Amino acid sequence: MTHVFGPVSSKRLGQSLGVDLLPPKSCTWNCIYCQLGRTREYTLLRQEFYPSAEILSEIQEAVDSGAHIDWITFVGSGETMLYRGIGRLIDEVKKMTDIPVAIITNGSLFSLPEVRQEALRADAVLPSLNAGSEELHQKISRHAPGFTFKRHLEGLIAFRKEYTGNLWVEVMLLGGVNDTDEALKNITGALAQIGPDMVHLVIPTRPSTEKDVLLPSEERIERAVALMQEVAAVVHPIKGSMDLSGTPDILEAVTAITLRHPVQENELRKALEDRFSDSPQKVGEVMKEMFATGRFSLITQGGEAYWTKKAE
Repeated sequence: MTHVFGPVSSKRLGQSLGVDLLPPKSCTWNCIYCQLGRTREYTLLRQEFYPSAEILSEIQEAVDSGAHIDWITFVGSGETMLYRGIGRLIDEVKKMTDIPVAIITNGSLFSLPEVRQEALRADAVLPSLNAGSEELHQKISRHAPGFTFKRHLEGLIAFRKEYTGNLWVEVMLLGGVNDTDEALKNITGALAQIGPDMVHLVIPTRPSTEKDVLLPSEERIERAVALMQEVAAVVHPIKGSMDLSGTPDILEAVTAITLRHPVQENELRKALEDRFSDSPQKVGEVMKEMFATGRFSLITQGGEAYWTKKAE
């Protein structure tokens, strides 16, 4: 499939069927931690990048496959809400299935009423809030001209006032950047203004193109949790896991995932060990066969090996 991938195991959304609405990399931000690499040119115009019928056909095929799906998750190779008409897509998905729909977004466009209106259809919305000040917001998101922390925060506050679904704000914690007491208190203050149902604290376990992206210490993570749980329940950052148990074509599934983000080799190996629990010797054979297809490259960051989609 071109737009749909998975379902993949997510610590936040269980078995999540991903729906990628954008050509890479279409974004309003150029985040220092982004696993998609740098934003070479900002995308500011909302448009229907791909025909909705094409996307819906792939979603229907995935739903009809009988695979276990906990969430249908709209994401993007960039900023998801740049897709004009995402609200109509969600409406059509809800006609075909009772599976709940989530949107993962940086939240940069929520200052626009039409964007908020489209996002209201989702059962859960997961926007980003990585800073509590203009200085850090600019340092981390490196946003397009005209996008400010004030605009970002006001957009999230406005959306919360209108939205009755699950608002789960994602905070990316970066070692030496936004994990100081001052930065954490500022983020917590901003969260208090928004009023999310839950805070998803995440850390940069996937490789970034930026050398200065570092994991926070356990002490800083615990400090962040202690502060932010005064506002809402906090999902503690842990490494995600893959589930390939019901995947009919492992090669295609792993290829689809690496198109969107790198896959930690240890996670891939664990998923294959679970899949072939009766034949553990197959794990090494399958990994060797997949890598021999020439579809993947191996990179290392922070002592961890990752599989990525080989550039064509």
